[in-house]
Amino acid sequence: MSDSSSRSTSRTVVYAVVASTFFVGFGGGVVFPILPNLGEVVGISAFVVGIILSANRWTRLFANAPAGMLVDRIGTRTPFVAGLAIEGFATFGYVIAIRSPVPAFWFVLARITWGVGSALVFATAYTITADVSEADSRGTSMGIVRAGITFGFPAGMVLGGIVSEVYSNVAAFVLAASFAGFASVIAYFIVPETHVDTSDSSIGSWDLEITLPAVTIGFVNFGLYFAYFGVLFSTLVLYLEVESMGLALELAGVGIDYAEQGTSGLLMAISAFSGAIFTIFGGKISDSVGARVPVLLVFLVTSCSGFAVLTLAPSLGTIVFGCALIGAGQGGVGGPLTALLADLTPEERMGRAMGTNNVFGDVGGALGPLISLPFANAVGYDVLYALSAVIPLLAGAVLVAGIYTHTGSLSPAIEESTV
Repeated sequence: MSDSSSRSTSRTVVYAVVASTFFVGFGGGVVFPILPNLGEVVGISAFVVGIILSANRWTRLFANAPAGMLVDRIGTRTPFVAGLAIEGFATFGYVIAIRSPVPAFWFVLARITWGVGSALVFATAYTITADVSEADSRGTSMGIVRAGITFGFPAGMVLGGIVSEVYSNVAAFVLAASFAGFASVIAYFIVPETHVDTSDSSIGSWDLEITLPAVTIGFVNFGLYFAYFGVLFSTLVLYLEVESMGLALELAGVGIDYAEQGTSGLLMAISAFSGAIFTIFGGKISDSVGARVPVLLVFLVTSCSGFAVLTLAPSLGTIVFGCALIGAGQGGVGGPLTALLADLTPEERMGRAMGTNNVFGDVGGALGPLISLPFANAVGYDVLYALSAVIPLLAGAVLVAGIYTHTGSLSPAIEESTV
């Protein structure tokens, strides 16, 4: 196969993964403006809401390693399709939960099921991309795939907020399940096998990649997920309740009048949309300059700046700007970070490396709601967001120290770090 033909095939595979992850991301985004507000919707306590929000990430904590092992053992196609289908089934569980006399039980069960599905999807999507991309274009490819997830997410959040406000929460959940199910159909008919030719039974269920690069990148992922999903997304709707009158008046001034759920959906969508745009730019820039670390540090500082903005006097402008900066930082890190992991990991262990990386991220995402919700109630949102601004800076220090120890360079060129 010629080089141009090979690159064309690689692009087709990447775009197929993007299409699938976009629609499952859309389905996930629809429900997010609703879930943090379950205390108002069905009378669940703040502590239980925190458990529901973090249940999928705690599940992935235990499912990520087996998912990564499964990818290296049997390949990517079957786990990818199965994971998308499981996420669609889990989303329909929200419909059962909202109508059940014991909603907390069903919401937790649905989130656990979603965790299993998403562990399979995340382990496979990036491994497929690593398999079909070359080092000099890997950042761009990783960024495009990550953007597929995050572009779907803000679109889903806007639609979820609107549908839940105009129609009902049940209608929003049904819509989310439909999009997630459609994602699995796309994957089944389009996404090929890329990773293994035959099954390797020697790979154990808990065979993690615990090399220095994998652990270093995992710690960075931990900090990002803790601050972004664990703090910002878990507290934004409640923060808006504190400032609801000012936000409602300003929004009404341009002809829009949303309650907290609708407003939080719009703000989270702005953040995620900003992240999706900079996900592509971050990966492409790292390919262009031939190094990942400088690009990663710039976007970590951007995320820090966003949380600092949220501590200023609250207004619609400052909150929108802060959410956009945090999203840009989170997104800009995504492509180069997963590309750096692929650069430093042998291809046959990439599934397990992604499993390890996802474990760290999900520990951060799971701890975030459990800590941030009670913490905000106790000391206030300004203190919470100020402390969250420090997390990306700590992640940058860990990144530089780990990469320097492994490669002997503060900023290794891509060709020097590729194994």
